[in-house]
Amino acid sequence: MAENAQRLLMLIDDEPAQCRLITALAAREGWRTIIASDADMAIAMLGTRDGMQLSAIILDQWVPGDDACDLIAELKSRRPALPILMLTTSASPLLAVDAMRAGASDYLIKPVAPDRLLEALRAATEHHTARDELQPLSEKMPAVLDFDAMIGTAPKFRTALAQAAKAARGHGNVLIEGETGTGKEMLVRAMHAASQRAKAPFRIISLASVPSNSVESVLFGHEQNAFPGAFDRQIGAMQHCDGGTLVLDEVDRLNSRMQARLLDALQTGIVRPAGAQHGFRIDVRLLSATDFPIDQLSSGGHFDPELLALLAQTKIVLPPLRERTGDISGLTRHFLARIGEQPGLRHLSISDGALSLLAAYDWPGNVRQLQAVLFRAAVHCDNQTLTEESFPQLCELLGEHQEATNPLHEGVGVMLYTPDGNLRPLEDIEADVIRLAIGHYRGRMTEVARRLGIGRSTLYRKLTHLGIDNAA
Repeated sequence: MAENAQRLLMLIDDEPAQCRLITALAAREGWRTIIASDADMAIAMLGTRDGMQLSAIILDQWVPGDDACDLIAELKSRRPALPILMLTTSASPLLAVDAMRAGASDYLIKPVAPDRLLEALRAATEHHTARDELQPLSEKMPAVLDFDAMIGTAPKFRTALAQAAKAARGHGNVLIEGETGTGKEMLVRAMHAASQRAKAPFRIISLASVPSNSVESVLFGHEQNAFPGAFDRQIGAMQHCDGGTLVLDEVDRLNSRMQARLLDALQTGIVRPAGAQHGFRIDVRLLSATDFPIDQLSSGGHFDPELLALLAQTKIVLPPLRERTGDISGLTRHFLARIGEQPGLRHLSISDGALSLLAAYDWPGNVRQLQAVLFRAAVHCDNQTLTEESFPQLCELLGEHQEATNPLHEGVGVMLYTPDGNLRPLEDIEADVIRLAIGHYRGRMTEVARRLGIGRSTLYRKLTHLGIDNAA
């Protein structure tokens, strides 16, 4: 904490309430904040004693308005190594591209969650050079809501998608486990879109972003004057989603009291808001997600086993990207195609050497991190092709003499041998090849049949015979 206590943040903002909030949040991790209310004051403060000791700048785009990118460029020209984060209410990818090209390290959409703000500050000021490059940028690209958009042919990944596609058509609760960035949110959105509740209410609650003393009100609601500060009646997320789907992200964050409240609601089908004399009967499907193997919490006495059983009527485990390196080539081309559709960007190809570099990294941030790296590389690319030089931080991390493997020739997701060394049955190999083709061509069955050299009717007969769900 001694090092953290020396860090100084400049906030360029003219809104007193937001200044107080960001100052208080930053202070949690030892930041001291100085405030500049306009661009001229910010530039002048760079030359002061405090300005020479700055570790980061947060700029509210509203202060300089249309000149925000010009101000970022000016600040970077004076202090090239200083990370700059821009706050904005705009979700425009074009603004994100312009801000990053001007020198912004990250781009935060208001209202920004406290955890997201602190994460951005930590990442921007990490001493390891790779962290700026690997900053999550998923806010900048809209989510796609179908299973075909989830690219990959690795057996564990295809198994997870097949489970999700089957569970989506049912009514039971689903628990999804997977490290940060493996695609849990995208999966729950695809499941809801494919479910019979697709047109019913849908809400995602990130429990990590909800203060512990507010979880009860957020989930179950409260009556007016139920507790000090409850000036109005609030409808909880479970009642709001009656007839629909509620997603509880990071469900392992629930404390024992909230676990008991949720267990009772699921067992009885009745939600009772805080301070209410009676409850409300509801029909809610819960999709829960966790970064942590929740069985370990349950066996250690930290998560109610009865609640776990109700939440995990179907359990899906998304594998980390390091266990599906053969998918990196397909994912990369998919992301580059989507990035090329964003305003201010263009379609780029990627060299085999760059693909090998991406395949050599272990991706602790998983698919989300890969997307972020590609987004940043595309923003700064002046050519038509991404090469190894487009990823300088990865080159530094892996070392100049890293012997990278070729992702085009290994890990294709089709295993030829059983664990005992014998060849797998031809029918099983054929099924894997068809799944690979469906994933690679994103479910375009005419293209799948053409590339496999068979007719569409033959392909559909094989799907039926081999028991393959074309969503999987």
